[in-house]
Amino acid sequence: MQNQNTTRFLIAALGFLLTASLSTASGSKTEPGKLTLDDEKAIKATIEAYRSAWLANDSKAVLRAFTDDAVVLPAHGAPAVVGIAAIEKYWFSPGGLSTTITQLDITVDQVSGNETMAFARGLDAVGWTVTDGTTHRHFHPGTYLNVMKKMSDGSWRIQVHMWDDGQENVE
Repeated sequence: MQNQNTTRFLIAALGFLLTASLSTASGSKTEPGKLTLDDEKAIKATIEAYRSAWLANDSKAVLRAFTDDAVVLPAHGAPAVVGIAAIEKYWFSPGGLSTTITQLDITVDQVSGNETMAFARGLDAVGWTVTDGTTHRHFHPGTYLNVMKKMSDGSWRIQVHMWDDGQENVE
């Protein structure tokens, strides 16, 4: 009797495992949790929208690339800037110097992650002018790392933006 119950249990367990594996195999062509090619394209599109917004001098569009709880980690060990309101104040403070981004080249050298969180890293080259009675041109090369978060609508936004830069050139 015990051997018969053990045999029934094993057959039931094998049947369950076989059914579960077949239903998984017949589902999505990508493994659950993996970053898809569409996700990678959407992440690159967010980075391009961020770049284009800076070049258009569109502060609202720059901020739309970020999550509301985003964190900016500036170069050279400067303190973290936490939250979209603080980021807006950090980059677009009213009454500050007149600064215009004139060049922003961004490469996306790697994107990796899963279906809800990912990272993108690469190089950047930033040029800008500052006017404080006279106009000064600035430029520096750099590196960046973005932690990306997938939003409930399927779009991707920057949750953490960190950069470092090379030597600044001023004309």
